[in-house]
Amino acid sequence: MRLVRLGTAGAERPGIQTEAGVFDVSAFGEDYSGQFFATDGVTRLRQWWARHEKECPAVPEGTRFGAPVAAPSKLICIGLNYADHARETNATPPEEPIIFFKATSSLTGPNDEVIIPRNSGKTDWEVELAVVIGKKASYVEEGDAMNYVAGYCLHNDYSERSFQLERGGQWVKGKSCDTFAPLGPALVTPDEIADINKLRLWLTVNGKKMQDGNTADLIFKIPFLVSYLSQFMSLLPGDIISTGTPAGVGLGMQPQVYLKAGDVVECGIDGLGSSRQELKAWSA
Repeated sequence: MRLVRLGTAGAERPGIQTEAGVFDVSAFGEDYSGQFFATDGVTRLRQWWARHEKECPAVPEGTRFGAPVAAPSKLICIGLNYADHARETNATPPEEPIIFFKATSSLTGPNDEVIIPRNSGKTDWEVELAVVIGKKASYVEEGDAMNYVAGYCLHNDYSERSFQLERGGQWVKGKSCDTFAPLGPALVTPDEIADINKLRLWLTVNGKKMQDGNTADLIFKIPFLVSYLSQFMSLLPGDIISTGTPAGVGLGMQPQVYLKAGDVVECGIDGLGSSRQELKAWSA
């Protein structure tokens, strides 16, 4: 299934995306929240859809997509998880995953405007595969880890590099600005993806190709990441793990290239759809 959330920011309603279009499933009675995933919501929704598909209204074209997961407790990111990205930033590929967080307040819809923060001079892009947790995971074995995955999403991990790298402290400062986590358009369940380890990721800025990678090149694969993270914290239903970005970020270019107001960033992952963000300067 392809789960989407639709409508005005803060008042999104649940939907399903199919080959025939996008349909409003508000009558199902639940948003795609942690509680939904914790109670085997995908299975229940699948069964409900089989009975009520013909009754669900089609969603008009141009309707806004929100982030496909409502109010996750955590947005966990993995740094330097592609060897080519580590090389371009003059970093040594890690022996264990580098973990940081993005504030969940940075989540936004896949096609919403991205706001360049006040005092920013180095806002950058990062196309990433995100994993959504389907049930509570604590001390999970790697061989069992995929049983805890509800689905996958496209994520653009925007980063303000001067906040991240030049201001001291944790990377979270450069990762958590409002609108810095466009997610979606859809949460795609695992049965829709033939091989999660062979998906192309790409990103353009103003139509110019910047990133063109493949999940085959992940240093730490998804089962390992789920198991590894679960050794340090409980992963709750609806939590998001963003698995890292391939080479081609502005930080790694010579000279470095950063985003400015009016720039348009588009990105996508095979099977997960694409997104588009226009950059806008912060204003009071």
